[in-house]
Amino acid sequence: MTEPTPSGTHDEDAEVDAIVEKGPRGALAVAGVAVAIVIAMWFLFYFFAFLPRGVIH
Repeated sequence: MTEPTPSGTHDEDAEVDAIVEKGPRGALAVAGVAVAIVIAMWFLFYFFAFLPRGVIH
């Protein structure tokens, strides 16, 4: 039977530490784009669906 190799060498640990130090920039960028799309959709509905109908009496 073969023995499992030790997981994580010093080089891999340093690389992971460097990535973690940078933070979740990609996730924040994706979340920011999603929020911007939702806000843009809200404005589109407001200007092209709600305002043209006028005031409710």
